[in-house]
Amino acid sequence: MKTHLLATLAAVTASAAELPAPADLPAGPLPDVLAMRDGTKITTVEDWKTKRAPELRELFQHYMYGRNPAPKTVSGKLLREDKSALGGKATLREFDIDCGLAAPVHLLVVFPNKREKPAPCFLGMNFHGNYQLLDDSAIAMPKGWVGDKFPDTPPNRAAEAGRGKEKAVWAIEQSIDRGYAVATFFSGDVVPDDKALGEVALSKIRGSDAPRGPTDTATIAAWAWGFSRMLDFVATIPEIDAKRVSTVGHSRNGKTALLAAAMDPRFAMAIPSQAGSGGTGPSRVSPELAAPQANGRPKAETIAVINTNFPHWFCENFKAFRETPEKLPFDQHCLIALCAPRPVLLSNAEDDVWANPDGQFTLLAAAAPAYALFGEAPKLPAARPPSNQLLNERLGYFIRPGKHAMSTPDWAAWLDYADRWLK
Repeated sequence: MKTHLLATLAAVTASAAELPAPADLPAGPLPDVLAMRDGTKITTVEDWKTKRAPELRELFQHYMYGRNPAPKTVSGKLLREDKSALGGKATLREFDIDCGLAAPVHLLVVFPNKREKPAPCFLGMNFHGNYQLLDDSAIAMPKGWVGDKFPDTPPNRAAEAGRGKEKAVWAIEQSIDRGYAVATFFSGDVVPDDKALGEVALSKIRGSDAPRGPTDTATIAAWAWGFSRMLDFVATIPEIDAKRVSTVGHSRNGKTALLAAAMDPRFAMAIPSQAGSGGTGPSRVSPELAAPQANGRPKAETIAVINTNFPHWFCENFKAFRETPEKLPFDQHCLIALCAPRPVLLSNAEDDVWANPDGQFTLLAAAAPAYALFGEAPKLPAARPPSNQLLNERLGYFIRPGKHAMSTPDWAAWLDYADRWLK
């Protein structure tokens, strides 16, 4: 079976040279997730696994995220262990993970001390460094670029003023109390989220100083690769159940969390939070939300806007769809469907129209046919669930009052979801 799958993937990858240029693609509505590019309709799980899913993964790499970097041999060095973290409730470990990058990735792992078996785990990427997630003066600070600026500190460098700053954002103790482990790493350890520095890091990943080609690895793809490399190591930790690891992330990290799960079937679940354009929101934004407002911006983020503001996130081919998203041979429901039959929870906030929460909900129904192939058709309501009411289905949805942020109340809902589908 393994040989057959590898041969199938190789055949799909070889067909990349035959894919049309973006300008030559036909325009169309939201694609049928079960329809191949040649129009053939997928009707069996076997055909989904060996035909449609490989085709979709190839299309996403070719036209949107860029090529997935090759896997690397991973090794970890234990830097520190605290068996009485969080008042004795947890064990905290810090590792340097060597996965072939210029410098190690710093991985923070916290797991509950009281457990009858290996714990399920949330694996997520953070924005500013592991030291901001807990009030722990010993957690190592990033040594290179960070997005923060602190008083009396050089720009883009970590500082003590940031320690524990995102404690409520990650609510790690809440997960520990519910029996879950948390593993997290800083995005900048893989690729800095900076236009110029990001391109330098990407050139090292692909081994070339030449400008990125149309389908070369872009930042979100590199970050998703980082998720998989961290899973390689987390799977070796005996206190964590490697078969029950969920990706989690907010905003751009939510885009990455979904892509990682879609590309790597070892992840048991995905929770992308307010991932919006380029993640869980449709690229085909409705005319009402895409139209410029009085401030000149659309109500919801579009391909044109996101490629202007964050050109390092996506491959060069994706920029060709700035004004013609209807030419994309997929939309983000196809990325959700690539997780089938694994659970996916889309999490949102009422005031975050920029992330297009209504559009995200419509994508669940569009992805559902892939789940139905596996006999796991979710029960989806006709309308978006009301605020603070978790849709606890295999394709789930949650929206709360408030703005664009990851918060303790979000985690409470995510843990309820995980209790059904991961624990």
